[in-house]
Amino acid sequence: MVFGQLVIGPPGSGKTTYCNGMSQFLKLIGRKVAVVNLDPANDALPYECAVNIEDLVKLSDVMVEHSLGPNGGLVYCMDYLEKNIDWLESKLKPLVKDHYLLFDFPGQVELFFLHSNAKNVICKLIKKMNLRLTVVHLVDAHLCCDPGKYVSALLLSLSTMLHLELPHINVLSKIDLVESYGKLAYNLDFYTDVQDLSYLQYHLDQDPRSAKHRKLTKELCDVIEDYSLVSFTTLDIQDKESVGNLVKLIDKSNGYIFAGIEGSIVEFSKIAAAPLDWDYYRYPFSIYFHYSYLVLYSNCRLMIIFVKIILFSALKFHSVASPD
Repeated sequence: MVFGQLVIGPPGSGKTTYCNGMSQFLKLIGRKVAVVNLDPANDALPYECAVNIEDLVKLSDVMVEHSLGPNGGLVYCMDYLEKNIDWLESKLKPLVKDHYLLFDFPGQVELFFLHSNAKNVICKLIKKMNLRLTVVHLVDAHLCCDPGKYVSALLLSLSTMLHLELPHINVLSKIDLVESYGKLAYNLDFYTDVQDLSYLQYHLDQDPRSAKHRKLTKELCDVIEDYSLVSFTTLDIQDKESVGNLVKLIDKSNGYIFAGIEGSIVEFSKIAAAPLDWDYYRYPFSIYFHYSYLVLYSNCRLMIIFVKIILFSALKFHSVASPD
């Protein structure tokens, strides 16, 4: 059984940066990671990829040969990959034995809620290679500063969840930069938990363009709330604790934690036990103190249990030894 992540999201949401940072983090906690680049337009990779779709088809060649634009060319590339799925399977076979897979997909959102080619590729891989994958859908956190864009991001997330039909985690990326884009109308929990969207109506009405479509916006918000599926977690890729919390969520969603609980404990303890050589040292000791607190808390709980057992045994012995 092989576990991994499908990394998707609009252009500029940080997919490639995420794959780079996440692969480093997973290697540090003891996992063998293989990054699979399925974006034919991504020709400047900051990470070392085990499989690259450009070995099969290149977007630039497709655009020239078939006189297509970038969007049409990406759809063609996904269709071509679906028809040549055997090529991808042959590349993945040596990796599925002991690697954790990260799939870096294109940023064209239509591929994941409108067209079926990307979904067909994913489904064939899951069935033939027994993969356990979680969709990590990245959305730039700055969209929270604009109510209209935030509602659009919610609709995109919901459509993608319903279309792909896989374990799904929506992530507000670049959360460390959100304040630089402007002040949020409400606290961050409002946006991550997707609370009562009617509160956004006042802010939407301040924009003349949005005021014209007030009824439509209200109906769209009602659809999002009726499904009640969309929520977000936050991510700062430069913060180890933030990345670690996201990994825990992903491991729960795809079942990795059930593959070896002891193994997961050992992996996370490696970060807490000693300083490791990682590029991001913004909060180098946060996980250590968090882990130390958990150890101290667990030890206290064990001490209480032992005391209770001793007291219970003493009382029981005393009741048996005392004369009638």
